Amino acid sequence: MKYLFGFLFLTILLAACGDDTPVNDDNDENSNSEEVGPDNFTVNGIISGSNGQNFYVEAISEQGAIAIAQATADANGSFKIVGNIPGFGIYQLRMGEGQTAKYIPLTLVPDDNVTIEGKAGTFDTQPIVSGTSWSETMTSYMAVFSTFHLAQAELTEQRGTITDEVYTQRFMDLKKPVDNFALNSMKADPGNPFNIVLSASATPTMGFETYDIKNLDILRGVTNAFISKYPDSPMAMNMQQQTVEIERAYNNFLSLSSGGQAPEIALKNPEGTEIKLSSLRGKYVLIDFWASWCQPCRRENPNVVKLYNKYKNDGFTVYSVSLDKDRNAWKQAIAADGLIWPNHVSDLLMWETPLVKNYNFSGIPHTVLIDPDGKIIGQKLRGAELEQKLKEIFKK
Repeated sequence: MKYLFGFLFLTILLAACGDDTPVNDDNDENSNSEEVGPDNFTVNGIISGSNGQNFYVEAISEQGAIAIAQATADANGSFKIVGNIPGFGIYQLRMGEGQTAKYIPLTLVPDDNVTIEGKAGTFDTQPIVSGTSWSETMTSYMAVFSTFHLAQAELTEQRGTITDEVYTQRFMDLKKPVDNFALNSMKADPGNPFNIVLSASATPTMGFETYDIKNLDILRGVTNAFISKYPDSPMAMNMQQQTVEIERAYNNFLSLSSGGQAPEIALKNPEGTEIKLSSLRGKYVLIDFWASWCQPCRRENPNVVKLYNKYKNDGFTVYSVSLDKDRNAWKQAIAADGLIWPNHVSDLLMWETPLVKNYNFSGIPHTVLIDPDGKIIGQKLRGAELEQKLKEIFKK
């Protein structure tokens, strides 16, 4: 999914962010203490069964995890990490090394004194956090998320035995308690630092078709509270920027609704000749976003071929836009699937193509049906739905 918008999403709770990075250890004679400010946070831990384990506080960045400070648990599983953070933001507490490491998010604020209790086996799913303005929210959220995570693992095992549509619906049903908790918490306390994590539930990760616009109001409330409480925080400013971007994308989605004009596309075919979407005015055109590596797209292609052959003499054609990167793979897929219409284009940028934003989609296959004037009369039409729509148009 492409609606990531720079927020930290639920994956922070599922996987590591970056490689192990050397820790700023005050005892390291090579460290430069002048580059690090005075200690301004403490993380105390009592994790039974973790004796001898190393614990690390790390900052989350686009480059991965950046180590801040560390400590080793004693025979009772107790540890204390003291260090300096530049300000309010998203951090993580890592237990252990490499593939066996476990992580929990920390939305630290300078002068926080956090206490974390739990067991080594459930460190990343059932921590009990106290001592800060956000600790109670985090403890409750982790419990709800843990239930979702276990159910999601069971659902993942079913993938391949159920359709993508059924999988997506079941995933969203399982995630609903997580989203409800997050949205209610954000509304009740917009300035809570842990809302950095909760923001994932207010973000349109699955596109805007099923997005509740009230969630955008919740994001605005959180953003405004953060800007007020942490006016110089890059995190607060980033969330403000991303909230504006979501609003802009939502407005673009509305403009692409039925009856709106399809944005122009002018890309080259495999031979290097530019084909403009507007050159097909006068026909009903199915704009088909696909790729050679997209198995659902390839499974749908025979249906598109069948409908093209049925209606091509009645004023219908297909304008295929590939999200491929490999020109040869793209050309081979066209031939292998018998995509006989002449309108195949791509900029070979995969998900970096600006068409993702221009046409506001987050997954493929994605289709947009336009009338002879270039106005949108349908989106996400596949299979029987596409066949029925064309039957209504051409009366056959």
